[in-house]
Amino acid sequence: MLFSANSYPLNENTYRLLTDLFYSNSGLRFDSSSKFLIQRRLASRLNELQLDSFERYYFYLLYHPNRETELDVIFDLITTHETYFFREERQLAAFTQEILPEVMVSRKEFRSIRIWSAGCSSGEEPYTIAILCKELPQLDDWNIDIFASDISQNVVLNARRGIYRDNSFRNTGEAVRKRYFEKTPDQRYRLSDEIKQMVTFMKLNLLDEKKAGIFGEIDIILCRNVIIYFDLDAKKKVIENFYHKLRKDGFLLLGHAESLLNLSTRFRLRHLRNDMVYQK
Repeated sequence: MLFSANSYPLNENTYRLLTDLFYSNSGLRFDSSSKFLIQRRLASRLNELQLDSFERYYFYLLYHPNRETELDVIFDLITTHETYFFREERQLAAFTQEILPEVMVSRKEFRSIRIWSAGCSSGEEPYTIAILCKELPQLDDWNIDIFASDISQNVVLNARRGIYRDNSFRNTGEAVRKRYFEKTPDQRYRLSDEIKQMVTFMKLNLLDEKKAGIFGEIDIILCRNVIIYFDLDAKKKVIENFYHKLRKDGFLLLGHAESLLNLSTRFRLRHLRNDMVYQK
């Protein structure tokens, strides 16, 4: 039976209830301009679950035993996961040429560095960090722990597989692709096990400070192009969580369209040669 988004009207009250529920479970705030997008992307879920209205869908999300699984599906449908390897070159240059050397000095007694890619999407960012660390001979005898998290369970599962299409390599040199990826029969690229094993993935809501505690203290956090989707209160809470997770003098790297202006005064802005970053 054919269906369309128009088959399931979404009134303002139900839309507000749904988006409040999404906010409390993710920190993502959707205003009235996103109503049609939400209606269009979730209409297929009502059809799949044989629910005849968004009102019934809302109560499903409140009380059904599968509510957590369904919320995972929703966040996968309504969020954007566009990314690629070696994104934001200047910041990555700052990471390898300036930030890592500083962290190595402070951690030389332990020869261990812990990095968190928060909001890792399909895995290109944490795997990029793993490749950059692998390419540095001075880190050969160091223990590099890279953690990667995203709110979408489906995205995390795909990231663990480490299989990518051509559009993920728009900024990747051919030598790196040949060294760390194997072409598959269906014209995709499988990441090498030595790089995959450097990254630990998990599903995580960035507002959940308690769950993030399993990472222990972190030296470098990358949260790039993620908090732009949060409202002010959620942004402040996430940044505060990052502050408590970082070691003394640890680094926080945001996207180039993001800053801590009006969010936090706890970090100092560092003007490095290649980029500007935040430090605890």
